[in-house]
Amino acid sequence: MPLLQDFSATTLSGTPQDLDAYAGKVVLVVNTASQCGFTPQYDGLEQLWQEYGDQGLVVLGFPCNQFGGQEPGTAEDIGEFCRVNHGVTFPLFDKVDVNGADAHPVFQWLSTEARGAFGSTKVKWNFTKFLVGRDGTPIKRFGSSTKPEKLAAAVEKALAA
Repeated sequence: MPLLQDFSATTLSGTPQDLDAYAGKVVLVVNTASQCGFTPQYDGLEQLWQEYGDQGLVVLGFPCNQFGGQEPGTAEDIGEFCRVNHGVTFPLFDKVDVNGADAHPVFQWLSTEARGAFGSTKVKWNFTKFLVGRDGTPIKRFGSSTKPEKLAAAVEKALAA
C-alpha cells in the first residue's frame, strides 16, 4: 500500500515537493478555497499548525476550484489572500482537482483509503480534512463542517501514537 511519503506535489510557488519531507510527521491534508463559506477555517488550521507543529503536526493546504468555482485565483492571489486575511504560514500547494479523472494522486489515494460517509470515495466539498499518521497511513477523514478546533483530540492521539 502506498504511503503519503510516496507522493509529490507542486508548492504554491511552483516548486516540486516530495511529500517524504513530512515522513515521521502527523499530516493534516485539506482541500481549501478562498471564497467558500468554510474559508474562515483557515484560521483554525493555522491555529492547529501553531499549537502542534513543534510536536510533529504539519498542515498541508491544497486549493481546489472544483466546488462552485470558489478558488478562481492564481497561485499569487491565493497565497496573498491566505497570508493577509488568515495569517497562513503552513505549506500551501498549487491548485488541484480532488475528484474525477484529473484528481491529484494524493487525493485519489486519500479518498480511497479514508472513505467518507457510506463508504464514499468522493470528496464532497471544500475543507475536507484527511489526518495521516506518522507512519504515512491515513487515519481518518473529516467533513467540511468539522471545524479544525474539533480535531485537537484526534491530532493529539495521532501525535502520541
